[in-house]
Amino acid sequence: MNYWEVSKDIINELGNTLGNTNREEVEQLIAEIQKAEKVFFVGVGRVLLSLEAIAKRLAHLGIKTYIVGQITEPAITERDLLIVGSGSGETAFPLIIAKKAKQFKATVAHIGANSQSSMREYTDLFIKIPVSTKLHLPGEIPSVQPMTSLFEQSLLLLGDTIALMMIKEKDKDKDMHSLWQYHANLE
Repeated sequence: MNYWEVSKDIINELGNTLGNTNREEVEQLIAEIQKAEKVFFVGVGRVLLSLEAIAKRLAHLGIKTYIVGQITEPAITERDLLIVGSGSGETAFPLIIAKKAKQFKATVAHIGANSQSSMREYTDLFIKIPVSTKLHLPGEIPSVQPMTSLFEQSLLLLGDTIALMMIKEKDKDKDMHSLWQYHANLE
């Protein structure tokens, strides 16, 4: 295998996946992000890394974002949104946190690949990334990549897509430079 063939396979998978993600679900998630006072994120492993990048980018747009478990995490309330990243929707820690968030009447959005997961009991909004999960369920779209790489990559790109949609909606793309006011400056 050469680099160009493998990278083309990955790019094609990402294009196919993002192209088959439901636009209305994404727009609903944007609406929930915009109306939330604070946006919390929970996931594990590489999914958490993608969510951290999304939280950082949304913070660059002036949105108050928090990763569940971070030392400065505030209390969640009914005015807030919890975004859960879990391809299978069966990962224990995100399930426990989603249940807890519902006890505080927060809105819960699940970005995943399995709409029939245990997470649906706690979810107000489901955004499906149509890829294979660790559960190998019928009808899943296979990937040439190891394990759940395609989900994690698609999640990150979905977050960047959401951020750019929000920027364009507010006409901030006319002055992208103004977004630097929210970027870390103790670098």
